[in-house]
Amino acid sequence: MSERRSYLDRGIGETRGVVTLDGRPERLIVRRDDDDPHLLLGARLVARVASVEPALATAFLDLGSGAEAILPFRPEARPVRGQALEVEIRGEPRRGKLAVARAFGPAEGEPRLIAAAPEVAAELLALAPGPPVEGPRARDMADEAEAEALERFHALPGGGALAVEPTRALTAIDVDLGERKGPDAKRVTRLANLAALGMGARLLRLKGLGGIVVFDLVGRGHDGTALMAAARAAFSPDNPGVSIGPVGRFGTMELSLPRRTRPLAELLCREDGAPSDRTLAQRLIRRLQAEAVAAPGDRLVATCAPSVAEAAAPLAILLADQIGARFSIAADAAIARERLEVRRA
Repeated sequence: MSERRSYLDRGIGETRGVVTLDGRPERLIVRRDDDDPHLLLGARLVARVASVEPALATAFLDLGSGAEAILPFRPEARPVRGQALEVEIRGEPRRGKLAVARAFGPAEGEPRLIAAAPEVAAELLALAPGPPVEGPRARDMADEAEAEALERFHALPGGGALAVEPTRALTAIDVDLGERKGPDAKRVTRLANLAALGMGARLLRLKGLGGIVVFDLVGRGHDGTALMAAARAAFSPDNPGVSIGPVGRFGTMELSLPRRTRPLAELLCREDGAPSDRTLAQRLIRRLQAEAVAAPGDRLVATCAPSVAEAAAPLAILLADQIGARFSIAADAAIARERLEVRRA
């Protein structure tokens, strides 16, 4: 039977929550202090209908404070331009895409936030039984989850690998047999594909990916019934909204998963896939915190690239309130952007 546990890392500038499935990270929630509360999953707002596109069955909403969202509607429930509606964010914005809202009925007044999204701790309680683990173990687990969420290749238990590659149109998951061997080739490929569906489902939740997903399975002559049953079990936590197609003639299985949260890679990385300055700044602050605990009386010196030092400046003010002004962050134009150094002075 599957076991889920949760971990809560309350950091400086961000809070991270992790849910594990049988000891492996399954979900990573990252909430930063400067996130727009109007656009977080579960936020309730009064929105104003800014425009209506009947041909697309979509309305564009003004959420207040410059935030926008789209509202898909049925023909019989077409909103009117200028109308005030109470809405809830059902899909966070993605790169190049607005947030998606669901309407509950008419409202009054100007666009505004009326109920904030659930806190990270509340989300964890909804996903896993019992209170979350906090402290150093939670930080280690959040670091592990963050690293795995940003990986492209993932080793399959028993041999082989998965490559998870998001594109603008869909997410492709390639199943590779690798060194997985056995006397019965058909059984080997069957077990690899079954393992890939389970692991792929976990990784998609961890990475925050949804929409169209295509598994490129290994082998030929697939047991479609067994694979369909395995896919339904693996993706059941993502319901409602999951649609699974049968194995096609080319050995692929297609799924449609609901898009709810912003993909982790978009939050943590630049468009080129490299960690953002803010993500590197958060890592630097965590290293300073850890070193401050290990050496409570020492002065610390951190060195990083100028852009990272700039991103870390407001976080350093908060860190000084916690550990005192016994550290400095030096910008070095010659250092590689992803290199972070912390030493005792």
